[in-house]
Amino acid sequence: MSMNELTIILKNNQLLVDSREVAVMTEKEHSNLMRDIRGYVDILEKSKLNSRVFFIPSTYKVESNNKTYDCFLITRKGCDMVANKMTGEKGVLFTATYVMKFAEMEQQLFIPKDTPSYMIDNRVERAKKWIQEEEARQELETKTLVLEQRVKEYEPKLTYLDQILISKDAVTITQIAKDYGLSGTALNQILHEEKVQYKQNKQWLLYSKYQDKGYTKSQTLDILHNNGERTVKMNTRWTQKGRLFIHELLGKRGILPFMDRENPGA
Repeated sequence: MSMNELTIILKNNQLLVDSREVAVMTEKEHSNLMRDIRGYVDILEKSKLNSRVFFIPSTYKVESNNKTYDCFLITRKGCDMVANKMTGEKGVLFTATYVMKFAEMEQQLFIPKDTPSYMIDNRVERAKKWIQEEEARQELETKTLVLEQRVKEYEPKLTYLDQILISKDAVTITQIAKDYGLSGTALNQILHEEKVQYKQNKQWLLYSKYQDKGYTKSQTLDILHNNGERTVKMNTRWTQKGRLFIHELLGKRGILPFMDRENPGA
């Protein structure tokens, strides 16, 4: 058996190797290896040490007779114990094999959450980590932009018209769109084409030049997901001043509200 053929098992969140594979790799009869391991277990138990930290009793079946036979699932510490009793080339090769295979599996399965992607050797895990980092970066950028917009919204350059309009209820983009026979999606797209807003991480945000005009009022919602992650979503409503702005913008496109049309059904 070559080094790459050693199979590491993940069971109960623990990495293990079958004693049969160890026997093959060390060119030792499995019955003799089992005898040695049982001897180790007896010594550990007599010393009131937990032998399962090293060797976990298990069984396997042979298809030819369907009988059940004993084996051990060996932890990394158990492999250390087995290797310490070996000398010569076989011991060196076995030690090199299990150390590298255990390290490889540990890196794939137990990478610390704060490990940056560039420090991960495994290409698949490195890519997964990079995606997580990018999502986190975009989430942070979105939170910053949302906060910036809200700060500017609450410090508008008020005019006399603003003082009148400030007491009126703000409405959603979907409610405004219905007045023109549009969907909320369609109106959002028009505002995007007119360079009024842009999409960031699935949320519409006003361009900076419009954020302090008093067109919108926003609330941020802190959402807790089932997986324990938290995301921030902004609920934006348009003020009466904002509705007038949209009305003028749509008028330039020849889009009129239903009540101003000669033929409302057109």
